[in-house]
Amino acid sequence: MMESRVERIKKQLSGKGYKLTPQREATVRILLEHESDHLSAENVFLLVKEKNSDIGLATVYRTLELLTELEVVDKVNFGDGVSRFDLRQEGASHSHHHLVCIECGSVEEILDDMLEDVEKEIVSRFHFKIKDHRLTFHGVCRVCQERHAREALEQTQTQTV
Repeated sequence: MMESRVERIKKQLSGKGYKLTPQREATVRILLEHESDHLSAENVFLLVKEKNSDIGLATVYRTLELLTELEVVDKVNFGDGVSRFDLRQEGASHSHHHLVCIECGSVEEILDDMLEDVEKEIVSRFHFKIKDHRLTFHGVCRVCQERHAREALEQTQTQTV
């Protein structure tokens, strides 16, 4: 699976006049291995460095910027000032969306594009040509909600004792 994805990314780069150099490939492989982790450039660098000690931070930054420009990855920010890199779903015309817990920091991905009707309305009403969209919901995840409910129940039980 990973090898075929690396090959498709290689073709995507070569189609735009770029080569998948060993340093770029090492970065792509880390992104694939940690696809659900939303890694920062520094995280990517540290993981790449474990496997390829010759690679520098500037090379990783340049690679991530190139992959963003070529729409292989999306650069996302969840409101904490840190840019993270997220592999774009193959064949997707838009970035996927995220649910970010403001308490524990967990990030859940929404792969479905639920904004098609909204896009059509924006195009129609505002004559705006949409190239992409990103949507991030900030709230409290199920795990934190369940923890709050348990804590409230425990507090109620200790008050009645």
